[in-house]
Amino acid sequence: MSEENQSANSSQEQPVESTPTPKPTLPLPRTYGELLGRNENTGTKREWPEVVGLTAEEAEKKIKEDKPGVHVHVVPSNCFVTMDFRQDRVRLFVDDSRKVERPPRIG
Repeated sequence: MSEENQSANSSQEQPVESTPTPKPTLPLPRTYGELLGRNENTGTKREWPEVVGLTAEEAEKKIKEDKPGVHVHVVPSNCFVTMDFRQDRVRLFVDDSRKVERPPRIG
């Protein structure tokens, strides 16, 4: 009788087809640096809105604490600047009393 049960069970068993599990899709790179594998979200700051209203010296000190090795350029707010982008430069746009007017950022 056990042979009959085994033959009956084997005829009822069908191979189970496994459906391929979909692979998670990664987001497309948003910048050229991400495309090259340079992760811009490494924890390094790129903008300092908290220094608006501080003097240029205080703001420069804070920026250099967060990102050592960066060159800080103090620029009057109505002055012309070049449009080139540099990873090692932060411009501080200051008013007549040398207070930071807008959030400085890398570039």
